[in-house]
Amino acid sequence: MTATITAIVPIQPETATGVARDLLDQVQKGLGLVPNMAKVMANSPTLLKGYLALSTAVGSGSLSAAVRERLAISTAQLNGCEYCLSAHTFIGGNIAKVDAAELDSARRAQSRDPHVAALLTLSNMIAENAGDVGDDALGAARAAGVTDAEIGEVVANLALNILTNYFNVLAHVENDWPVVGL
Repeated sequence: MTATITAIVPIQPETATGVARDLLDQVQKGLGLVPNMAKVMANSPTLLKGYLALSTAVGSGSLSAAVRERLAISTAQLNGCEYCLSAHTFIGGNIAKVDAAELDSARRAQSRDPHVAALLTLSNMIAENAGDVGDDALGAARAAGVTDAEIGEVVANLALNILTNYFNVLAHVENDWPVVGL
């Protein structure tokens, strides 16, 4: 994402009304701040509400925050979303406490941990092939210890990450995170 002017004007929390205001208040309470992505999403309360619901759902799964952040980084790199790459690199390092080498490896769907590497590889294969991965790909993931529940969660995380990647790229959301270039 190289544009610096957003294609969709952000809704400022202090001037938001109705459902948009309620949702932005929810973001503020949950994060202690309202990122630019949420401000731009607030133009469509349906979008922001759906994003928050899916984010909450995947956050309650069996995959750890450290794994989810690496999945997000891998997908952001794949989709060319500098905003999400920057946000999840920051969150991954500062909140999920993933070391810098692992965050960088996630950009290439790699990890020192074979189980995490299998999750990242599977996620990218699903994204690159619109879900049409062969039995050998699933077999390789399972051989690394990936469970059927985790396969489902990979798809849920992928859906969330594609949603935010596509939206941020489309809307040219101004990056308010420490920039990590593509």
